[in-house]
Amino acid sequence: MVDAVKDQGARHVLDIGCGTGATTIAIGRAIAGRGHATGADLSVPMIELAGERARACGVDARFIAGDASRIAANTPFDMAVSRFGIMFFDDPVAAFEQIRAMLLPDAPLTAFAWRSPKENPFMTCAERTAAPMLPPLPPQQPDAPGQFAFAAADRVRTILADAGWSRVVLTPFDVECTMPVARLDAYLLHMGRVGIALNQLDDAPRTALLAQLRRAFAPFVDGDRVRFTAACWRIDARA
Repeated sequence: MVDAVKDQGARHVLDIGCGTGATTIAIGRAIAGRGHATGADLSVPMIELAGERARACGVDARFIAGDASRIAANTPFDMAVSRFGIMFFDDPVAAFEQIRAMLLPDAPLTAFAWRSPKENPFMTCAERTAAPMLPPLPPQQPDAPGQFAFAAADRVRTILADAGWSRVVLTPFDVECTMPVARLDAYLLHMGRVGIALNQLDDAPRTALLAQLRRAFAPFVDGDRVRFTAACWRIDARA
């Protein structure tokens, strides 16, 4: 993402769905002295942590708690970016219209979103495994806000075109990811609908389900690391 910002020569960058600020801080560090980065996210705890991290790093980055499509900007942005933060808008066309309005004419957007569940077995392993042991989870609606809402390339092109964006290009982008095996339980307990369900169980059934999930994730374990491929889209467009 930092390379995309450098390639565009951007100075005032909006990071959509910035989470705890890793991308915003990296961009802020890269453009220090000639511009600033602003991160927006709905999660107040994440935004507070992002601010703390930026101050600890000595990076001048601004963080705003709220919908990225509705924030107040002092100056127009000359680029918008997002790392897995654009799939959650209730009305994506309206959201991207508002984001476009905050950018200078012809300003670029570079974003990453997940491709299909079928192409991301690591991301769906927990729900497949836990399904027989949990109350029925509501079916995932392909076009509903959520992790895989931008899986269909034609839908993404239509959303952005309807919102007034041009030169929309989607490029498959696969990333090899890794994390320590010691972090797997934390991942299972905090990610997605299975994480929510696990935290609502009593100790004994939670322990049993966690053991089952660890066995299901065994194919992704390589020594002391968990390894998987993130199948994504790189989305580029112009305001």
